[in-house]
Amino acid sequence: MKILTYNFLTSKCIRGVKVGYPLKLNIVEKKVVSSDFNSEFITRMIPRLDWGAIKQAANNIGADLPATMPEDIGADSETLQKLHHILMEVDVVEGTLECPETGRGDFGTQELRQI
Repeated sequence: MKILTYNFLTSKCIRGVKVGYPLKLNIVEKKVVSSDFNSEFITRMIPRLDWGAIKQAANNIGADLPATMPEDIGADSETLQKLHHILMEVDVVEGTLECPETGRGDFGTQELRQI
């Protein structure tokens, strides 16, 4: 599962959950798969990202992002490169996703790979 995919996942389908976002990502195994950098794609995705969730995922994989999104991120090539790596090149092979409201954590990333 790519971190980009993780950014859009929610557990609000569980009874009693109002928001269910962002899920807590617990990584057991990951791999890095290189891909061509496309600054236009990353720039177009920025408005759809939850910076807090991406920052948390970046911390989980050992990547460094600023605590808050830079104001002119489209002109910040270093941060765009980091985002590309985090969103597009890191593949979570095995792990779990945990609902922030219920603590339910039996959403395995292996099952997500089969979708």
